[in-house]
Amino acid sequence: MTTSPEPVSVRFDDYSFWVELEDGRTLGIPLAWFPRLLHGTPAQREAVELSRDGLHWEELDEDISIAGLIAGRGDITRARRQAAE
Repeated sequence: MTTSPEPVSVRFDDYSFWVELEDGRTLGIPLAWFPRLLHGTPAQREAVELSRDGLHWEELDEDISIAGLIAGRGDITRARRQAAE
């Protein structure tokens, strides 16, 4: 079983968020991929919990896996909703 590297930090700018991984890589992700983060306040974005599996924002009800970010996947809840319509 392959495991994803763990996140060690997350930072934001106006358009993206940056996830530093334990293996030295830094991922840059457009906030537009995750509408809950895009529309969250700076304080809500900063309240991220890091875990072995990914990133969690309690107040924003957002969970993002590191494996998904590495694979280039954005918010799949929107895609599921649109497919159901």
